[in-house]
Amino acid sequence: MKVGIIGAGTMGSGIAQTFAQTDGYEVYLCDIDDDLAATGKAKIEKSLMSRVSKGKMEQAEADAILAKITTGTKDICNDADLIIEAALEVMELKKALFLEMQDIVPPTCLFATNTSSLSVTEIGAGLDRPIIGMHFFNPAPVMKLIEIIRGENTPDELKDKIDEISKSIGKTPVDTNESPGFVVNRILVPMINEGICVYETGVASVEDIDIAMRLGANHPMGPLQLGDYIGLDICLAVMEVIHAETGDSKYRPSPLLRKMVRAGKLGVKTGIGFYDYRK
Repeated sequence: MKVGIIGAGTMGSGIAQTFAQTDGYEVYLCDIDDDLAATGKAKIEKSLMSRVSKGKMEQAEADAILAKITTGTKDICNDADLIIEAALEVMELKKALFLEMQDIVPPTCLFATNTSSLSVTEIGAGLDRPIIGMHFFNPAPVMKLIEIIRGENTPDELKDKIDEISKSIGKTPVDTNESPGFVVNRILVPMINEGICVYETGVASVEDIDIAMRLGANHPMGPLQLGDYIGLDICLAVMEVIHAETGDSKYRPSPLLRKMVRAGKLGVKTGIGFYDYRK
């Protein structure tokens, strides 16, 4: 099966690696220009070479995985069997990408979006084929879960195919109906937002909030550190979607979260968030 990944950022490159390291798949890793797509593949190579240097993978295996990944713009997907969109979490961008892709790929090509919170039904509106949510988690090659999100017009046949594909790449699919934030982010991101509110109101320090949740709730990572790893911009986007869709004030984003995103303090990817990663 040939899989086109649209978006070569952190999630897109991770999804590309996940498929490429599974027998039976070839991958097109695409972005708005060749250089960005090549940068995505370079991230995969760096990850694989780290495993090789630690003796966790043979060089030949890493080379074989990289050889299955072709980079370029979306036009190279003209014979793809499955398209997974992993672009920015912006509704109009996602809709426009799929409208363009339906004129590039074969009529039999399956459409899936890696959206973390947006309406699958709206993304698929006006397309010539059904669409489904296929939400991977970061880091995609490691995390076992995929949320399979059915929009209002997603047929059972497509859901069954995507379930089967998810299992074939070693993942556990969880089937969900479309709802703001789906399952994981509907529960997880509001918890992170509440942790930010606790810090913002002076209840405890960043470090003590995270220690409390690690040791008191047996979480592997505290909410503020987890927010840094997810990306505070992603956390804000998810909160805004859930708040807008439900109208429930309990999902209102923390003012401090908004302020940090405006300041470019997004967490690990910018080197600073609630913690400083530049050292």
